[in-house]
Amino acid sequence: MAQSLTFEEFLVRLKADTLTTAQGACPAAPILKIFQGKWRDEILYCLCIYDSIRFGELKKLLPGITNTMLSAALRELEQEGLVSRRQFNEIPPHVEYSFTEKGRDLLPVFYEMARWGLKWADQSRSPAPQSGS
Repeated sequence: MAQSLTFEEFLVRLKADTLTTAQGACPAAPILKIFQGKWRDEILYCLCIYDSIRFGELKKLLPGITNTMLSAALRELEQEGLVSRRQFNEIPPHVEYSFTEKGRDLLPVFYEMARWGLKWADQSRSPAPQSGS
């Protein structure tokens, strides 16, 4: 899909069923795959906030994640070309993670997702059950 595709053109192609990837799949499938996994969305969100972040700082921002899980998720994101890992061989040694150019391209996606979330988050909760009715 060309970047110059307008929303109206998108809708026309979508309704005509001519909007697929080269493999014939839904064009949203690659982005949805990126967010699969328990911690990926939160890790990516942290990288939206911080230009570069150390492993330990990232772990503090994600209560409940284990070192193993964080390492595995960061490794996967790095293999997908979304995150870069930079090792500093200083005393003490440390590692920093940041978005690659491909990862930074997710910022408009997060913007749109945040707009949707801010608009609908309160309305998506079920109302509390009424007693005595």
